[in-house]
Amino acid sequence: MSRDEILLPSEDPIEAAEETTLRPRRFDEFVGQAALKEHLAIMLGAAKLRGQAVDHVLLAGPPGLGKTSMAAIIAAEMNSRLQPTSGPALERAGDLAAILTNLDDGDVLFIDEVHRMPRAVEEVLYPAMEVFQLDIVIGKGPAARSIRIDVPRFTLVGATTRTGLITGPLRDRFGFVARLDYYTTDDLKLIVTRAAQILGVALAADGADEIARRSRGTPRIANRLLKRVRDYAEVRGDGTVSAATARAALLLFEVDDLGLDKVDRAILTALCKTFGGQPVGLGTLAISVGETPETVEDVYEPFLLQNGLLQRTPRGRVATSAAYRHLGLDVIVGNVETPGLFDSD
Repeated sequence: MSRDEILLPSEDPIEAAEETTLRPRRFDEFVGQAALKEHLAIMLGAAKLRGQAVDHVLLAGPPGLGKTSMAAIIAAEMNSRLQPTSGPALERAGDLAAILTNLDDGDVLFIDEVHRMPRAVEEVLYPAMEVFQLDIVIGKGPAARSIRIDVPRFTLVGATTRTGLITGPLRDRFGFVARLDYYTTDDLKLIVTRAAQILGVALAADGADEIARRSRGTPRIANRLLKRVRDYAEVRGDGTVSAATARAALLLFEVDDLGLDKVDRAILTALCKTFGGQPVGLGTLAISVGETPETVEDVYEPFLLQNGLLQRTPRGRVATSAAYRHLGLDVIVGNVETPGLFDSD
């Protein structure tokens, strides 16, 4: 199964509707992220008591962990309207101004991939976040003049997968910055079980456990795997998702016991076999597996690093002994040692 099939939003309108249905709508439906939920509950409760809009919130973390769902929950808990958009969609300052002037007091503006906003748009956002005013330039040349207009007291919820790309002035204007963590297997079992109930899937407890273990700590992947296993169970089984059915389906879709897919294994195979265990540069590694360097670094490497299958060294990427064992290969001694204290990326 390709990463697009697992991670990216489905273009099938039926599956897109299912994905929306599976999203939690309130804190009590949101599984995991206990500390974050508690912090937000206190913030929202205090804002309600004061009768004010909640402070601006920045949610960071890898794709599929629930940033969009959390933004919708913030709006729902405040009984406010959610206005979603994305950083790349805001091409001009006028695009942002049009959205802000159409908000009502207390509305939640959700900007996904907020780090990809153009700088000119970002600078227009500063006074809107701080003093709820917009500076707009009318006319051109010597006749140009700037006017300041008031905007409703809104709440900005920004989501980003690349916190380091957010400029300091923008990051400092958020009143609350939180990072979503990967989910435990137990949390993912609850998520898969809830999704199965909504979708009407007959899911056995051991089937939920099998799917949760291979979901890379990510609810989006867990729900996608559940749908694919459901399809397999309906076509080649009796419709019930058991552990045996889940294993057979995920084997067919090339998702292994650790949740690695075809590209993950291609990266490890290139490091272990193609390059003989020698350190490999990011660009060379990306070409060898037919992906862009950005995709390898942002999408595939984090999970491999977190599971101790790959190391970054000053000379390049190196597979660890765990990667050799996972692929059933003999470890090449001397090329998979732990980096020294002063080694860097």
